[in-house]
Amino acid sequence: SLMAFQLPPLKYSFNALEPHIDAKTMEIHHDKHHAGYTNNLNGAIEGSALEGKTIEEILSQVSKQSPAVRNNGGGFYNHSLFWEIMSPDGGGEPAGALADAINARFGSFNEFKAAFSKAATTQFGSGWAWLIVDASGELAVTSTANQDNPLMDISPLKGTPILGLDVWEHAYYLNYQNRRPDYVSAFWNVVNWNEVANRYANAKS
Repeated sequence: SLMAFQLPPLKYSFNALEPHIDAKTMEIHHDKHHAGYTNNLNGAIEGSALEGKTIEEILSQVSKQSPAVRNNGGGFYNHSLFWEIMSPDGGGEPAGALADAINARFGSFNEFKAAFSKAATTQFGSGWAWLIVDASGELAVTSTANQDNPLMDISPLKGTPILGLDVWEHAYYLNYQNRRPDYVSAFWNVVNWNEVANRYANAKS
C-alpha cells in the first residue's frame, strides 16, 4: 500500500563507524534485520485499522495488537532511531540544554554514562538501553527486552526515547562475540550528540 513503512537509508557507509562497529555487522543489521522488521510490520498491519497510522500511534496502543505488530513495530522504530543517533564524527560529550539536563539529573556526564552503560550491560538477553524524556519532561535511563521501547503502553517506564543502544547479539557478535561491555564502551565513540540534542528539544517542546 502507499502508506507502507519504508526502510530508512543509512546516512553513512557501512564502514563509516569502524573500528567501533564493523562494516559487515552494519550491512547485515540494516539490510537484513531492519529490512525484515520493516517488511514484517507492513505484513502485520496490511488491511487492518493500523494502516496509515504513524509508528508512534501504533506503539502507543500496542497492548491491543498482535505480537507481530509489537515485535516488528518495535524493531522498525528502534532501528530507525539507532542509525540516526550514531555518526562517523560522533563521540565526545553533549553541549547546551541537553548537557545541562544530564548534569542536573545524573550529577555529571560520566555518571550518566555509567548509568546508561549499566542498563545496557545488565539487560538480560536481547533488548535495548534508553535515555528518555519522561511524561514530566525529566531525563531517565531505562532498558527494555526484545524490541520493546518506552513509547509502548506496555513499557514499565514510559517516555520519548532520545538515545538508544541495541544490545541484541546481532548488533555486536561478529566483532565483540560475548564481550557486550566492550561493545557498549565502543558505542560512546559514535554517538551523534547533535541528533540526541535535537530529539531532546523536540521531546521537551
